[in-house]
Amino acid sequence: MAMDERKIPSHEVTYGRLRDMILFGHLAPGQPVTIQGLVRDLDAGMTPVREAIRRMTAEGALLPLGNRRVAVPDLTPALLDQLAFVRLTVEPKLAELAGAALTPALIDRLDAIDGAVDRAIRAGAVNDYLESNHAFHFALYEASGAPLLVDIARSLWLRFGPSLRVVCARFGASALPDRHEEALAAMRAGDVAGLVRAVTNDIEQGIEQIRAAQAQGGM
Repeated sequence: MAMDERKIPSHEVTYGRLRDMILFGHLAPGQPVTIQGLVRDLDAGMTPVREAIRRMTAEGALLPLGNRRVAVPDLTPALLDQLAFVRLTVEPKLAELAGAALTPALIDRLDAIDGAVDRAIRAGAVNDYLESNHAFHFALYEASGAPLLVDIARSLWLRFGPSLRVVCARFGASALPDRHEEALAAMRAGDVAGLVRAVTNDIEQGIEQIRAAQAQGGM
């Protein structure tokens, strides 16, 4: 994690670790895990793990199963349609707002992050791809000056990430969304509309990959 865990309360550290496990698909959709297993995997006490689970459940990222077990909910086609609608409403707006606040330093930072995305794709490094792709989007979105919309986007990615990991495993990282070069070209040209189109296309590509996997079964 990027944060300095020495300066953050233990329950927040545990929450952040569990959030990343879900966001980057280390917990497969529908696969039950025990609370005791999470205590071990998160290297944390029972109390902060229970609190983290409570918060993830409230965000819709975990589903309580009883018998001290939880699971990441399956992403059904109906739920994917809802996620697609909200993502394609919220995230292009974040890109539009960020486009008006871009600086050369931020564009350079985004370019460096995209280099990590490209290296992950070439190497077929699924986890690196997921982390770098997330970092690119949220470095852009956080420039929007719209923290409520950013929070909504983060919640949507929590529900989307585990299934994207499944698609990575099925199709390989080279088939996954990466319209970042188009986005960066638009940023350098001061073309906010082009930036919005690139982000929209990137989101749509990921959604269609998951729809294709659902159509083939096994999700």
